[in-house]
Amino acid sequence: MKTIDFISLGCSKNLVDSEMLMGLMEANGYRCTHDSDDPHGEIVVVNTCGFINDAKEESINTILEFAQAKTEGRIEKLYVMGCLSERYLAELEAEIPEVDGWYGKFNYRKLLEDLKTHPLTPPCMEGSDYLQDEIVAEKVTTPRPSGRGWERVLTTPRHYAYIKISEGCDRHCAYCAIPLITGRHQSRPMDEILDEVRHLAKGGTKEFQVIAQELTYYGVDLYGEQKIAELVDKMADIEGVEWIRLHYAYPTHFPWQLLDVIRERKNVCKYLDIALQHISDNMLSRMRRHVTKAETYELVERMRREVPGLHLRTTLMVGFPGETEADFQELIAFTKWARFERMGAFAYSAEDGTYSGDHYKDDVPEDVKQARLDKLMRVQQRISAEIEAGKIGQTLRTIIDRREGDYFVGRTEFCSPEVDPEVLIPADEELQIGQFYDVRITDSEEFDIYGTTKI
Repeated sequence: MKTIDFISLGCSKNLVDSEMLMGLMEANGYRCTHDSDDPHGEIVVVNTCGFINDAKEESINTILEFAQAKTEGRIEKLYVMGCLSERYLAELEAEIPEVDGWYGKFNYRKLLEDLKTHPLTPPCMEGSDYLQDEIVAEKVTTPRPSGRGWERVLTTPRHYAYIKISEGCDRHCAYCAIPLITGRHQSRPMDEILDEVRHLAKGGTKEFQVIAQELTYYGVDLYGEQKIAELVDKMADIEGVEWIRLHYAYPTHFPWQLLDVIRERKNVCKYLDIALQHISDNMLSRMRRHVTKAETYELVERMRREVPGLHLRTTLMVGFPGETEADFQELIAFTKWARFERMGAFAYSAEDGTYSGDHYKDDVPEDVKQARLDKLMRVQQRISAEIEAGKIGQTLRTIIDRREGDYFVGRTEFCSPEVDPEVLIPADEELQIGQFYDVRITDSEEFDIYGTTKI
């Protein structure tokens, strides 16, 4: 039995692709590991990210690291898939000949054929062009779980999983390379998604992170209208689904009925990840966001009014071409007003083939970008510290992810894995990984909070 170690870089959407391919590989007789500390002797598959310069650099460095391992005889074969190779295939093939095979974002199942295995399509994928590959696959003959059968290997703890509901994006923001990599928006059929959730829930998964490049556009291509609210409402009906958390909404044409679902359904977390990027009309227009400053303020205000207790996560950008000091001060004022519970920020970098990369001069000096980024994050750190301190004395339902040193580490409904604050609980309280507990918050730091189950 050959071992394949998968290295997944970039976002959780990439991780889902790795998990799907791992399931197909295991069904065809391979043993799969994920992000092994010391892959050696057999096969490595690197799933790359190509979104921004830092991610591209990390992907290239990782490929080169394993190319060296192959040269030294520590691994036998090296394959590369994902966004970077989707976008820069010809250049990469020429520059890194040690790689045995290159695959893009959608044809990665061809790796099965190239490894002399029998390709497999899970029954829930039959009739769907979701993976967009050209292989005529055979059904696996090994036993599968009941239902329609999902050959997917979770790399996350069993109690939570990412559910990708669509691929691609039709928005074409000026700075974004995603449409160049993933193409137009393609929703997965609703029944297919619900079957996947049912299967995972039967296997013990309790928490579902719903992800897409553009969550709120879900269903338009298949059903002629936005269906995200209906999808989430139906997911909430599935037995065993304890938490549903939503990632990567878009502000323009926001489906307001989704707020009703978040407010009314107890197992839909009061949490929404919606990237706003900027606030000044100058920047929003140049970014081609198709939304105004006034509309953005109204959006945030209405979300907070209609869903009391909602935690908003957003992403903001500084240093976009043409950003003036006045634009930046508007962004600072907006951040102070909105008091986002969760916020990430980054400095603009030009991407090949994007509208801004082709039409705008990158005219904000790097030191100015960094200074603005540092100031924005200092403002957010103060806000985050105040918000987390305000939870002291509250009792919050918490799921336990792991034990780390002297603490169990958990999350509330307001916290997504890996990116948000965590709850630290003394390890002597003898908790179980993957279980829910009522935790009284006793203290806080800038981002994390402390608690106890001894209420």
